[in-house]
Amino acid sequence: MATPSMEDYLEKIYKLIDEKGYARVSDIAEGLEVHPSSVTKMIQKLDKDNYLIYEKYRGLVLTTKGQKVGKRLVDRHQLLEQFLTTIGVSEDNIYKDVEGIEHHLSWDSITCIEALVEYFRRDTSRGEDLIKLKTELEES
Repeated sequence: MATPSMEDYLEKIYKLIDEKGYARVSDIAEGLEVHPSSVTKMIQKLDKDNYLIYEKYRGLVLTTKGQKVGKRLVDRHQLLEQFLTTIGVSEDNIYKDVEGIEHHLSWDSITCIEALVEYFRRDTSRGEDLIKLKTELEES
């Protein structure tokens, strides 16, 4: 089972490979705001746990397991952003809030949030009603 830190690395590596076709230690370090030596240590751990294959000085490749987990983590992040947007959380807070909660929710909770987002997507008036209620509560 991946730790929250491992999840952050897998999510970043997956996104970099998806966007650029590769993930370098320096890109991962910059994206996560950590030292390259920390990235190297984590990459070695992820290699040991079969999330990726790492060859020193040659780069890394996600395994099927790493791709599956990475995609799931990216999807979870996007879902939580959609959820917070849907319920009217300020754009300024969304990224920070997602980073704060994403590792602390069960996959059961994620599935329920996914159903709720879909519920609001199917009838946009529901979301509008929710935002009106939020505004009323803020004003009282």
